[in-house]
Amino acid sequence: MDISLLNLGDNIETKKPHPCGGTVWEIIRKGADMKIRCTTCGRIVMLTPDELKQRIRRVLGGTNG
Repeated sequence: MDISLLNLGDNIETKKPHPCGGTVWEIIRKGADMKIRCTTCGRIVMLTPDELKQRIRRVLGGTNG
């Protein structure tokens, strides 16, 4: 998975669920750190691109189109 192909607003599914039970996250910031928001509870988490790459199961698409 190439992290540079992800865009703002894209939804991703993680391998492990968040403690709230959700596995779908929205990308809300790109750069040296990636900021993602849980679509179930709204919690925001910042990860390095390498950490995010390890946690992604699949890309679900985006809210942009």
